[in-house]
Amino acid sequence: MGKTFGILLIVVGLIMLVWSGFTYTKKEKVVDAGPIQISADKQKTVNWPPYVGGIAVIAGVAVFALSKRQ
Repeated sequence: MGKTFGILLIVVGLIMLVWSGFTYTKKEKVVDAGPIQISADKQKTVNWPPYVGGIAVIAGVAVFALSKRQ
């Protein structure tokens, strides 16, 4: 279990280092007047600082190394 979690943290950390965020589209209601509804597509962006990926990689290596000893 510990080895798997460590590898998962390493992979997620590397992905976070390569991609610093992602954008997705969400439909939002602009007008909702009874039977008339108007919606628009709004783009939302999720960003994280690169050091978070580095911390995840370091934590994954630590978890993996400590699980090997036991």
